[in-house]
Amino acid sequence: MDTDALIEALARDTAPVPRHAAPLRLGLSLFAGMAATLVLIAATLGFRPDLDLAMAGTMFWMKLSYTASLALVAIAALLTLIRPEARPPRWLWLLTIPVALLGLVSAHELAEMPHDDWLQMWFGRSWSVCSPLIAVFAVPIAGALVLVVRQFAPTRLRATGAVIGLASGAASATLYSLHCPEAGASFVLTWYSLGIAAATAAGWALGPKLLRW
Repeated sequence: MDTDALIEALARDTAPVPRHAAPLRLGLSLFAGMAATLVLIAATLGFRPDLDLAMAGTMFWMKLSYTASLALVAIAALLTLIRPEARPPRWLWLLTIPVALLGLVSAHELAEMPHDDWLQMWFGRSWSVCSPLIAVFAVPIAGALVLVVRQFAPTRLRATGAVIGLASGAASATLYSLHCPEAGASFVLTWYSLGIAAATAAGWALGPKLLRW
C-alpha cells in the first residue's frame, strides 16, 4: 500500500472535529480547575468576612478586572498555541494594557497620600504570603489545562507552558481576591503580578516535560 492510500484508509473513518471543540474543551477545563481552586481556597483560607461590602467598592472590581483580563488574553493566546502549526501569538502585547492602567491607578493613589504611608500601601499586611499563595492555587487550574492541551499536540512547548502558567496564575489571583482584603493598586500591581509571573515562569520551565507527546 502506497503512502496516499494509507493516509486515505486512516482518514476514511475519522469523524469530523466539532468547529468549536478547542474553545469548549479549554473553557470546561478552565472552569473545572477554577472550581477546584475555589474549593481549596474556601477550605484553607476562607473568604473575607466583609466580601459583600467589598463588592460594593471600586477597588474590589479593579482587582478582578486586572486579573481576569490577564487570564482572558492568556486563554485566547492558548487557543492559538495548541495547534501543531502554531505561530507565536502577535497580540500578547494586549497584556500591557491592564498593567499600564493599573499602574496609572497606583501612581494616582500614591500621589494622593503622604509619603510616610507609601510603604504601608505597597506592602499591606499580607505581602509575604500573597504571591506564593497565588502561585500554589494556580496548580489545579494549570493541571486541568495541561490535560486538555496535550490532546491538541502543541509544538511550541515552552511558550505554551508559559501561557498556561499565565492563564492559571491570573485565574488563581482572581479567585484569591475573594479572600484577600488588600485593596491598594500598588499592592495588587506588585504582589499579585509576582504570583502570576511565578506561575508563568513555572509553566515555561515545565512545559517541555508536561506537554511532550
